[in-house]
Parts: sequence; C-alpha cells; structure tokens
Amino acid sequence: MLKSIVSITKTRRNPDFKEIEKAVRKGISLIGGIEDIISSGDLVLINPSWVAPPADPESAVITCPEVTKAVADMVREMGAEPVIAESSCVGVDTEKVIENSGYNDLRNQGYRVVDLKKTAKVKIPIDNGYVLKEVETFELVTQAHVIISVPKLKTHDQTEMTCSLKKMKGLESDKDKRRMHQVGIFKGISDINTVFKPALTVVDAILCQEGLGPIFGRPLEMDLVVAGKDPVSVDSICSQIIGYKPEEVLVTKFAAERGLGVMDNEFIEVVGEKLEKVKRRFMRSIEDNPVQVEGFSLIHGGVTCTGCRNGVMSALADMRRDNQLMHLPGITVITGDPPIPVGISKDSIVAVGQCVPAKKRGERFVKGCPPNNVFIVQAIMGERGK
Repeated sequence: MLKSIVSITKTRRNPDFKEIEKAVRKGISLIGGIEDIISSGDLVLINPSWVAPPADPESAVITCPEVTKAVADMVREMGAEPVIAESSCVGVDTEKVIENSGYNDLRNQGYRVVDLKKTAKVKIPIDNGYVLKEVETFELVTQAHVIISVPKLKTHDQTEMTCSLKKMKGLESDKDKRRMHQVGIFKGISDINTVFKPALTVVDAILCQEGLGPIFGRPLEMDLVVAGKDPVSVDSICSQIIGYKPEEVLVTKFAAERGLGVMDNEFIEVVGEKLEKVKRRFMRSIEDNPVQVEGFSLIHGGVTCTGCRNGVMSALADMRRDNQLMHLPGITVITGDPPIPVGISKDSIVAVGQCVPAKKRGERFVKGCPPNNVFIVQAIMGERGK
C-alpha cells in the first residue's frame, strides 16, 4: 500500500506574505505538486475558514488571506479559475467576515471572493450516509471541478479540533448546519466528506487557537503550513501536532473507518519538518473555563462526551461576550445522566444533549448531539432573555 504523504513546512516568526507563499509552495511541492489534480480551464473552489468576523488579524479566528492567496496564485498558474468561497457559521453574515479581513483586499485585487450564502442552493443525495441521506449545499460547490480546503488549525468547543474534514461543514446551508447538530455532528461530517472531499488540503497553522476555539480560543503562534491530498491523513497529523491521538478526534476516527483516508502513522509519510520537532500540546476546550458565576451550577453525568461538555463551555463564553451572565444565577445545566441535587426545581434545569434521560429533560431540554451553542444559550435565558 502506498503511503499518504503529508508535508510540514515552517516559516520564521511573524512571517510576511513572501515567507508564507514560500512555505505554501514548498509544502505543496513536497507532496507532488498540483498538476495531478488541476487542469487548465478547471473551476477550483478554494474553501478557507470564515467562521465569524475576526476581532483583529491576531485573533486567529479565520484562515489568514495570505495562505489562501498563495494557493489561488498556484491555481491561476495552472490556467484554472480559482474561486475563494465559504459560508460562515449559522447566523453570521459572511460579508462581514470578508469586509473585516484581508479577503476584501483580495476581492479588490481581482480575486473572485464569494459569500456562498448569497448564492443559489441545491440538494444532493448522500449514498449510505451514517446520519444524512442528503445535504443542502450551494450550486457553485457542485460546479467546481476541484475543491481545495484551506482550514485554520484550532481547537474546537465541540469536536476537539477543527481542520480539513470539519472545514467542509462550511459548504452546507445554515439549515443543514443546524440539522447536523441534531442528528450527530461527528458522523455527519464524515457523511458530507463523501460528497465534498477536497483534492488538496493546505492548513494555515501559522497563528492557531488553543482552548475555547474556534472563536474564543487563545492565539498561539506555530508558524507552520501543513499540506496533503488525503484530508484524513492531514487531520491525523495536525491532531498529533497539537497533542491529540488521532482516534481522540471523532471526526477523524469516523472518516477513517469509512475509508475516506488513512489515519494511522503506519500508512502516512511525513515530509519536510519532523513531526516530533513541531509538536506542542494545545490547551483543550474543556480545560479553558470561561465563567464562574455564583448561583449557577453545571453538572456533567458520566456518559457525557466532550461534544456536550465543550458546547456548554462555548455557550457560556458566548454569554460572557454578550454581557448576558446576569441570567445564569438560579440555573443548573446538566449533561449526560447526573444525579440531581436535592432542592433544585425542575423548571430551573437546562438539560443539554441526547444522553439526558427523558425523565430529567423537562421543558428546557436542548436536543442535539451535540446541540448548537445558540440553542443552549436560548434555553438558559428563557423568557428572561427577551
């Protein structure tokens, strides 16, 4: 069996565009170039991470435009048409991400930069899906001959890490992003990767996030570009760079089990920088406690997975950002199947996730596996938030 090749390229600290471009080109060259995946005249969809408007370029929320530009320039040199396109997370105006970042500059320089939410939607079937039978995406995505994933490497509040496989969720409509949280995000991501599988992944790991990513994490400079043509292998190596075992990241595990790529180091050849040399354990989302409020309780049952644990933490961070912590006193949030302390009224309990038994759910139950942060916040605030 031929090994999957993943390259790791390092830049100097605080690199400029020329340094980043050099790393991108070197990384792609080390995995055999792009001549085997792109032909003259192809429409190439380049898909960066635009989850939400960045507070500033140093917040490491979105893929830095320099990495995306370097990839687009290489596509142009092949005589193909690069289209930089993405849809931000549910409820976020993608145009605001473009306007508040260097992507607006790329648009002004003549690059085609597209807010997918403003384009036509289509539904396409998923054969033998774990949890999805079809996906609502965008017509432009289906017209692309090649998809290139350009994710930002970050910890994630519900999936431990976000990289190439998770990035494909940005090619779904907001309606289907919500639906995936209801039916199961870990297996749902492997489902959509059967129809959106990128031919190339170029990871922006220059300025990353640790802790409560993908939006409220702590910036951490790594000065790396990781590239490969097997998104499962790329995600596997990236998870090891930041201190995980590949199987701990369920998105990667399910994709590998489905045959979408290889996860085990035995079948992956790392070229460029040595993996052991660039490793650094990132703070995990569950280790980054965003709030402590008197009168508020959070109780996790033993069966709770990291999805719901991290989702609650991220919801609390959302509330802190929006000055809503005054709604927490008197609330008890539970996940899994924990014992309920004596004296807590049922109407003050917010039950989060499918693992909470029906008898403990009450009226403020938040369904999902794991639920979206927005719905957790709504359940916590209830009528008081209106």
